[in-house]
Amino acid sequence: MIAFTLGGDALRPTALARLRADDPVLTAFGLACLLTGAVTLALPLVDGRLIDGAFVWAKPAKFFVSVGVYALTFAWFTGYVRPDRRRSRSLRTGRFLLVAAGGFELAYITLQAARAEASHFNDGDPLHAVLYALMGIMALTLLAAKIPLTIAVAVRPRPGLEPSLRLAVILGLATTVILGAATGIALSANHGHAVGPTGASLPLLGWNRAGGDLRIAHFLGMHGEQIVPFAAASFIALGLPRRRVLVPLAACLLCGVIAGAWVQAGRGLAFPFG
Repeated sequence: MIAFTLGGDALRPTALARLRADDPVLTAFGLACLLTGAVTLALPLVDGRLIDGAFVWAKPAKFFVSVGVYALTFAWFTGYVRPDRRRSRSLRTGRFLLVAAGGFELAYITLQAARAEASHFNDGDPLHAVLYALMGIMALTLLAAKIPLTIAVAVRPRPGLEPSLRLAVILGLATTVILGAATGIALSANHGHAVGPTGASLPLLGWNRAGGDLRIAHFLGMHGEQIVPFAAASFIALGLPRRRVLVPLAACLLCGVIAGAWVQAGRGLAFPFG
């Protein structure tokens, strides 16, 4: 049996039971998103319509998977909060905001795909301009939903939580909230993700391989909440000393990569080697 360990917690079949016990709402929501993402990923087999050269269902599939992982990460990190605080008002508010904002985004993106119309950067008429602005607000709300969780892990951690893992979760969540928001706002202000020539794209992710693509930095920022804790888990598994120094260094390295990816994309160069 393959097992993945994160701070002493093994991701075996019992991991699902742990997620359900710690955060049943976001576990159900996250799994529903992943299942729907798998369905929409298969829809191009019966619906071959395109938007800007990509299958109309490619974007909904990616966003269902992304929001699903985002929700399940919240559920997993809830287990790092002291048990008596996992149902606190602040965390309940965070869960509500995540489901509400994520549900709105997914519904709008799916509706636009069904109509073979773009959801992002589509503000050519008053109605779509309002809906696009609302989608931007919901995206920021999704990120803000993680703030109560970050505070809870920092102030009321589960007894016995490995200090370097706790630090990694805090820094990873902070990276996602801050850099995810900053790169997302900048993407919207740029009114597009491609810089320079466009051409071949990376399979599944769709990143531009002929020129710059600002989505790469946004993607890395959004996944800081997984990348930094994974680095910490690796340090723990390897038994490395001075982990409370290594974890901030890993977070700084990730921030440097995100900044580098953004600057490189802004110069119209493909990532990682233009």
